[in-house]
Amino acid sequence: MEKMPIKVLLIEDDINECEIYKNIIKNRTDVELVSITNSSNKAMEDCKFYKPDAIILDLELSDGEGSGFDFIESIKKQNIKKSPTIIVTTNVHSDTVYDFCHKNNVDFIFYKKQKNYSQEKIISTILLLNNYNNDREITGIDKKSQEEEIKYKINQELDLIGISTHLHGRKYLCDAIYFVLQNDNSKVSIVQFLVNKYKKSNSTISRAMQNAILHAWRITPLEDLSTYYTARINYETGVPTPTELIYYYADKIKKEI
Repeated sequence: MEKMPIKVLLIEDDINECEIYKNIIKNRTDVELVSITNSSNKAMEDCKFYKPDAIILDLELSDGEGSGFDFIESIKKQNIKKSPTIIVTTNVHSDTVYDFCHKNNVDFIFYKKQKNYSQEKIISTILLLNNYNNDREITGIDKKSQEEEIKYKINQELDLIGISTHLHGRKYLCDAIYFVLQNDNSKVSIVQFLVNKYKKSNSTISRAMQNAILHAWRITPLEDLSTYYTARINYETGVPTPTELIYYYADKIKKEI
């Protein structure tokens, strides 16, 4: 079976650098450049959409939006099953910067002003690190349990429609979807299961789940909602009920596992 190319996200504000990467990668079959952006916010969106295997990150982004530091802080808060390889490129030669990067799971740092700096070397490093990580997975190191796999899928779906982790209803929705997946014929209702687990009232839990959905449908772009939530919605309310959303994702994820 032919190996899939490594998906690379490039976060860089230097147009010349971007062109060099494009020229290096365009004729390769082992690497695919899925997106280029000079915005740390757009980079997070691209991360969720493309699920890159590796990220080349310019730390300063002087001519872009945000900074590499913003991106590093954001990505570590995400519920990502397999973290991409992160290669930082920077003009700053500082122990403080290097310490920050290494403490935040950056895999490698390239100082742009060093004599042997080259974009080709960065691509080679990505390939090397990716092969190493794949070998670790094959030998069983860092293998995820089935439960973790399923909960990762649930959280990923909720992220895509904007049900944020800071909302109380998020954890109830996540647990409810997992409960349905594991208990198709249970005589215990979803809400009763959540009441027993969290020792909260029925109304508190139901209200929190509905508020989380309302919040998502208020702040998430319509095109994202129509892309990631394809179930029919009651035209009078304009939003799904918690039960509708829970069973939609339980059914969707069941087909994927």
